Amino acid sequence: MSGEPPFVPAGGSPDKLRAHIGAAARENRAAAIDSWLTEIFPAHVPGVSLVAVGGLGRRDCAPYSDLDLVLLHNGTAGIDRIASALWYPIWDARLGLDHSVRTLPEALSVAHDDVKVALGLLDARHVAGDATLSGELAAAAGDQWRRTAVRLLSQLKDLTASRWASHGELAFLLEGDLKEAAGGLRDVTILRGIGRAGVADTMRPAVRAACLRLLDTRDALHLAVGRKVDRLVAQERGAVAELLEVDDGDVLLRRVAGDARTIAHAVDDAWRAVDRLRAGRRRGQIPGSTVRRPVARDVVEQDGELVLARTAIGPVPDPSLSLRVAAAAATVRLPIARATSEWLAAFCPPLPTPWPAAARAALVSLLGSGPGLLPTWETCDRYGLIDAWLPEWARMRSLPQHHPVHRFTLDRHLVQAAYEATAYARTVDRPDLLLIGAFLHDVGKGLPGDHSIVGAPIAGEIASRIGLPPADVATIEKLVRLHLLLPDVATRRDLSDPVTISTVAEKVGDTATLDLLHALALADSHATGPAAWSDWKGRLMAELVRRVHTALDTGELPEPPAADAELLDGDLPAVHLDGDRVAVAAADRRGLLGAVAACLAMHRLDVVGANASTVDGRAIVEFFTQPRYGSPYDPVALAADLRRVAAGDVSVTQRVRARAMSARGGTAEPRVVWQRDVATDAAVLELRAADSAGLLYRVATALDEAGATVRAARISTLGGDVVDAFYLVGSWAEQAERDRVEAAVLAAV
Repeated sequence: MSGEPPFVPAGGSPDKLRAHIGAAARENRAAAIDSWLTEIFPAHVPGVSLVAVGGLGRRDCAPYSDLDLVLLHNGTAGIDRIASALWYPIWDARLGLDHSVRTLPEALSVAHDDVKVALGLLDARHVAGDATLSGELAAAAGDQWRRTAVRLLSQLKDLTASRWASHGELAFLLEGDLKEAAGGLRDVTILRGIGRAGVADTMRPAVRAACLRLLDTRDALHLAVGRKVDRLVAQERGAVAELLEVDDGDVLLRRVAGDARTIAHAVDDAWRAVDRLRAGRRRGQIPGSTVRRPVARDVVEQDGELVLARTAIGPVPDPSLSLRVAAAAATVRLPIARATSEWLAAFCPPLPTPWPAAARAALVSLLGSGPGLLPTWETCDRYGLIDAWLPEWARMRSLPQHHPVHRFTLDRHLVQAAYEATAYARTVDRPDLLLIGAFLHDVGKGLPGDHSIVGAPIAGEIASRIGLPPADVATIEKLVRLHLLLPDVATRRDLSDPVTISTVAEKVGDTATLDLLHALALADSHATGPAAWSDWKGRLMAELVRRVHTALDTGELPEPPAADAELLDGDLPAVHLDGDRVAVAAADRRGLLGAVAACLAMHRLDVVGANASTVDGRAIVEFFTQPRYGSPYDPVALAADLRRVAAGDVSVTQRVRARAMSARGGTAEPRVVWQRDVATDAAVLELRAADSAGLLYRVATALDEAGATVRAARISTLGGDVVDAFYLVGSWAEQAERDRVEAAVLAAV
């Protein structure tokens, strides 16, 4: 048998594809697969059965899922021939297949030591052949699991932690894996296993409903893409939302986040139940006996969880109690018991305005607790405690961030920024303001307007509510309003220009705020994702902060650095390679900047900054680079090509010209912004466009041909976009001249 079997969807309109989504569609798909497998199963072979495990075993297989099958036999002769007769039609149908051939003792033996196999056999379901043999496997596998689960669950917990570390948390990821990420469908299988072991009631109605919605989402994702895929990437969200009849991709992402949270919370509770069982067995603890240990005021540890001290439970609880419990849990890195969380949510009174000092101190302790912050915050959010502290949190929960450099939803990004800020707490005079500022820096996102400007008064209102004095409230507002100042200036402006330094110094005002902004920028970059940070960006920010510190301390502005003596006085052409710095001196001529940029692109070096000057008839260009793919460049080959370029040899640039010119494009229209008051002797042309190979070469060449002299350039790449700033010597006061150069640049892009 060949070709696609009848249960594989063949595409069509959204209405037609929707018929393949949902529990009923999955049941029908499983039945069709069973029927097809029964047809191709060799007939009249005693002592052999075909058993489905995994998604097919549970009857929840997605449209393009693999088939997980076990060919079970009792020592039947010729079993390899039987297996080949079964597997080859499946492969011919171009279906994914995970298969094994085992006797009943072999299957149980493997499951005894391999927790993945043991879990898989819990879903074993007869498909074809000897039904009695299949039934014996299912019964024996379930019995063995109940007897060995406590031992195997330790192995499973380690595997789960490793998987979570690789795939992240589905609730907070903008492009999460619906199956493998924490809170995904793989975790539902773990919950079933823990429940089957009798350790805890894991499959409550909320978990079942969340699982069904995630299965529906995976069905729609398979159908939208037309193949097996579990990662819900940004470009597919709209199509998946349409198939699920959800308003838009953002609403879908928030729904997925809510379901993932429900599952993740259930998994956390289940693992705690497992840990309590194993710990009790190790200690030989008598059932019902407990050991309580004081941890903080009104908080004690009991069975590895934090609960309230008896004295804390009164007719009028302290309004700061929930915050103090959270701070204690995060500090000692122990979970808050579910009953305690539920009691705090039900009976802890609202915080007054302004907050009492104990509540404010607890919030700072919580934000600064390091590794304990993230799980504790999620627990508090699960039971509604965060909404009671911060009413604004409901708007930010699971809010997508659409820029590709972001890896987290807004709520997780804010908590992650506070976590990252703890690494810099000792570098500032007011670590409490750093932590609060990091937590509030993006509160304006999701509202109309510039989020920094919009968010500043919101952050100020929150700071006033929690009881900060007016001077500290003003500092928090400034941190939020200026939190992008240092990274933007460091990557887009000439740091040797006195106007750059004086402008930043005027906006910041004092060195204490400067240090807070620097630490906040570092925390924000690390919380955003790998694409938002590089060593070069870090060095640029550090250099900017050093120069602004000097200006604020002494009032002195930096002088432009002098070029290397050898570049000024040595033989021409001259080439200097020093790590990420590439400098070239040649006889003065136009086009040197673009030619060197093309040469660097050919050697797979990305440019992050450039300076150009002319001294006594010498053109000197200096580039700061980083390897595109992480591999260091060949200094001998690069130096040889640079000398040829500096001498005017066009053959080097011709090799990259065709590729660079063919790489134009991008989904959004490029845009030019002029800044005429940010430099001493130049106007700044900012290009905002999609990144592409040879872009700097094309733009530099266009500027040269338009008669503009570039004395410096700053290249800033954010995901697939660039914001490139070119310092063009002169005032550029005439609108017509600016329009002419702008048109040349846009044509090159």
